[in-house]
This record gives sequence, C-alpha cells and structure tokens, in this order.
Amino acid sequence: MKIREIWLYPVKGLRGRSVPDARVEPWGLAADRRWMVVDASGRFVTQRKLAILSTIGACLSPDGLLLSGPDGSSVKLRVPEPAERSKVSVWDDHTAAVLANHDANTWISRLLDGDYRLVYMESPGTARPVDPRFGIATDRVSFADEFPLLLVNKASLDDLNARLEHPVDVRRFRANVVVEDAVAWAEDGWRALEFGGVRFRVAKPCSRCAVITIDQEQGRRSRDNEPLRTLATFRRNARGEVIFGQYLIPDGSGRIRTGDAVRCVR
Repeated sequence: MKIREIWLYPVKGLRGRSVPDARVEPWGLAADRRWMVVDASGRFVTQRKLAILSTIGACLSPDGLLLSGPDGSSVKLRVPEPAERSKVSVWDDHTAAVLANHDANTWISRLLDGDYRLVYMESPGTARPVDPRFGIATDRVSFADEFPLLLVNKASLDDLNARLEHPVDVRRFRANVVVEDAVAWAEDGWRALEFGGVRFRVAKPCSRCAVITIDQEQGRRSRDNEPLRTLATFRRNARGEVIFGQYLIPDGSGRIRTGDAVRCVR
C-alpha cells in the first residue's frame, strides 16, 4: 500500500489543507494543529461547538498563516515572539500557549460572534502527554485531540460510502494520512507501520462524534446524521464507541510524501 494523501490542519478545528509532503516530528506533523481557538476561559473550541469553523481557511506561509473567512475577510497570523503564556485546556489536559495578536483575536471573535482567541503552542516542551494507556511516558501531542497523527484507509471509506445514499469525502474524517491499495478495514489488525523512513506505532482506533456529519465546505451538519448513523451500525468497539481510522505515534522524525510505500512492521 502507499500514501494517497497528506493533510495538515494548521489551526485545530479549521479547514484542512492537502499537501504533497510533510515533516514528521515526535509530537505530530510540522505545522499541524499548533494553533487553536479558545474561548474566554481558555478552553478549546472546535467544530463540535461551532460548525462554522470548517469554513475558515488557513494558508501556510514562511512566517505564519493567512486565515480567510467565508465573508471574504482575512487576517495574518505570525508565529508569536516568546511571551507570557496563558493556560489553555484540551479535554482534561491543561497546558501553556502564547496568545495571538489583538487584530487576530478581534477578527476571530467577530467571525464566530463571541469572545474567542487564537493561541499557539511554540515548543515540544509545552506539548501534552498522550493517554498513558496507549503510549509511553515520553509520547507527546500538540493540540490534536489525542495522538500525533490520524490515518484513514481509503478502501474502508469506499466500503462506508457504498452503504450511504449520499457518499461523503475523506475531509469529513480529518485524517493526516490517507492510504490506498489496502483491504477495507485491514487497519483493525495493524500494530505498527513504516513509511517515509519513520516507524509509527498504531495506538488505537479513533472514536467518532458528530464532527463527521459536518459538510466541510458549508459548515452545516447533515439532517440525517450521516455518515455517523450508518457507521454506528457496524463499526462499534467493545465500549460502544463508533470507530473509524487509526491513531499513530511516530518513533522518531523524518519526512513523508504522497506515493510513499507503507508497510506493516512488528
């Protein structure tokens, strides 16, 4: 099998970008989910709360990001200079992050019609530990939900789409790596993978929520709760969670490219 697509999400919760290659760091792909939207209390905000986030684009530049809104407005985000950090939270994890500038925070607050801010995780030293049940003590993750990377098998998506009245595209699942030329649902048996000269441990399946029902272009949830409703009929784990895709933890650094061979390893 091989890598079909690579996706980056420069700001957690915002629209992803397909890229030809990416640098792998121990805490995730470079430039992936290093920025995040938080509310006035410092708690993370994603499409679970505000589906409109999917309509905001983030274009990478050498010194930061250009964010563009559905209303045609935009704002430049530059990597902040080292400054006093603010406490922010992702689920039950608490860490420190640097606030974006006033103009960026005013812009995102206006778009989202509330009091919101953009924050940046500047170094691995502020990264969060992964769930210790599925990793080792030194494993870290940026602002991603649980683990450094998420992988989706294109054949599994094809199988799901064959069961749907209206097929969905891979963007609904917000994966970092999409592989092809594998058997549908073969990922359930993978324990470790190697691609781009990097070994990745397969941590656990990804449990799914209502985010996969959101059209990533329109920022609206599907009225029929698809594809979550259909996925729930045949993809539940022992705890009753709906699962699709696998979380990965890299053992080292390197660079991955579309077309790279992917092989299962022990």
